[in-house]
Amino acid sequence: MTQIEIYLLAGAAMFCIGLYGLVVRPHLLHKVMGLNVMAVAVFLVLVSVARRVPGPTPDALPHAMVLTGIVVSVAATAYSLALIKRIYTETGAVTLQETDDDA
Repeated sequence: MTQIEIYLLAGAAMFCIGLYGLVVRPHLLHKVMGLNVMAVAVFLVLVSVARRVPGPTPDALPHAMVLTGIVVSVAATAYSLALIKRIYTETGAVTLQETDDDA
């Protein structure tokens, strides 16, 4: 097993862990953390793919995509935390309520 395959498997495992946290956990902060773990997994996969080309230097495009993704991830996290704070001030809870839409 090559080093790239190990990084790809680690990225896939991290993505699955983040997806599990996003789907299963009811607390909104846990959902944001799961989303961040998924983003880090994608960054790991992109950086490992950058080294697959032969030559002395890796491909620069995936590295640029990772840098852009980090900026987007930080902005999305800040926005999510602001929304969680707003939900807490409005409802007093940090979980989403189940609603009946049958009526």
